[in-house]
Amino acid sequence: MSLPPGSRRRRFAASLPLLCLLALSFAVAAAADGASQDDGPNLPSCNNPFELVKVKIWVDGIEGEDLAGLTASFGASLPEEANESTQLPAVFSNPLNGCSNSSSKLSGSVALSTRGDCDFETKAKVAQSGGASALLVINDKEELYEMVCSGNDTSLNISIPVVMIPKSAGDAINKSMEGKRVELLLYAPTRPVVDFSVIFLWAMAVGTIVTASLWQEFGTSGHNDERYNELLKESSSTGTGNDDEKEILDISAKGALVFVITASTFLVLLYFFMSSWFVWLLIVLFCIGGVQVMLLLLQLIKCRNCPQKTLDLPLFGEVSIVSLVVALFCLAFAVVWAVDRRASYSWVGQDVLGICLMITVLQLARLPNIKVATVLLCCAFVYDIFWVFLSPLIFHQSVMIVVARGDNSGGESIPMLLRFPRVFDPWGGYDMIGFGDILFPGLLVAFAFRYDKENKKHLANGYFLWLVIGYGFGLFFTYIGLYLMNGHGQPALLYLVPCTLGVAIILGLVRGELKKLWDYSPESSSMTNPSGEA
Repeated sequence: MSLPPGSRRRRFAASLPLLCLLALSFAVAAAADGASQDDGPNLPSCNNPFELVKVKIWVDGIEGEDLAGLTASFGASLPEEANESTQLPAVFSNPLNGCSNSSSKLSGSVALSTRGDCDFETKAKVAQSGGASALLVINDKEELYEMVCSGNDTSLNISIPVVMIPKSAGDAINKSMEGKRVELLLYAPTRPVVDFSVIFLWAMAVGTIVTASLWQEFGTSGHNDERYNELLKESSSTGTGNDDEKEILDISAKGALVFVITASTFLVLLYFFMSSWFVWLLIVLFCIGGVQVMLLLLQLIKCRNCPQKTLDLPLFGEVSIVSLVVALFCLAFAVVWAVDRRASYSWVGQDVLGICLMITVLQLARLPNIKVATVLLCCAFVYDIFWVFLSPLIFHQSVMIVVARGDNSGGESIPMLLRFPRVFDPWGGYDMIGFGDILFPGLLVAFAFRYDKENKKHLANGYFLWLVIGYGFGLFFTYIGLYLMNGHGQPALLYLVPCTLGVAIILGLVRGELKKLWDYSPESSSMTNPSGEA
């Protein structure tokens, strides 16, 4: 990307906040399942596995939107299929806390009680003694709490299902029961061990890194170089001057350390001050960046022999018709995504904008050698692990996962991630990976491609191919870890850094090239493309 001389340094400085912003999505690839728990005694009658529950609701015979819940470690199991369960009337306990015998008739119903004032086993015993067929405990928060036994009662004999539902679900049922008959049906569909969406997400992540690495080689060659010159002339026509240099941001070891410190500070601020307006600000910035990048990429690949008719527009001056059409298309694309971002198909627009942004960042930022790569990726490695696994020791919950989920953002989510719908999962949802988990290993892979090219290495005896394979295996191990941990948050860089940086260092040692890789400084690049430094 060619820029007037005066603007290059400003663009370098503007790139650093973007990289800090993208780093916030490190843990999104392995988001937590949203449940919390206290440890309880491991008794034969209190060791049931926790299962997600679907609560189907009918109001005066009209089916409503399904609610979600979580089974207790005690009580009866629920069927896996809806047709194997029974539709039962919903009745609130009286007293509402369900700690003493209810004056409401609970026989043959799903009893509802609020959390608190007594332990969960007592609520279940009271509901069961009143003839209830199931018990729903309404939490006082939005999270799903894993209900465990609080004592060592070996004679505990609960034969009805006991399910926790979030506060919003309880409010919805309560509102529906105002003068109306409400019926509920409970079942616990099994979530598949692996959903095929992971394969597509894996392909998108690996494909983004490969495309970004090869873009400089193939994406701007031939007639596309003419488009760079045309874009340069358009910017030069504003009176800022001309320059043949392409914008590059060299990352230094000091810059890598500063980045991690800045990102950590920014993450803590988001944890304490996250709100819906802030996420909206991120969405706006995401759209603006996506439009600019899509416009540039589409202009670079458009037809060489297309007619170049122009229009003279106020404020913009002379603009080609093709460029105007492309710009309007990119703007409309981003606006439609922002308006419909909660629709079932919105993941397509988010992924397109995100991939375009990441390709551009990997063109803009550059690792000069393995020494800087080691500093950056090791710092990112520690950053990811600390804010996912160790931050609960200080903040009582994982800061990274809370920010990634947008717990305090009024239902909005941070857009800096790729996602793909879980097609075969009865619970739906998305598999996701944060931009940071693609960008930081991607910087190393892109360096390997440049190194191989400048040293005339073939595919097999170079580094690029093996780092791409290592990144692919690192993502595979990330998802294996996610499933083994029952969906609890995993720092993806815990697996990706050893599988990329580790592979590069081991290959360098085996080939006797580690010293050259460590202090590498391509003279040809430094002479022809003076670059900025971070």
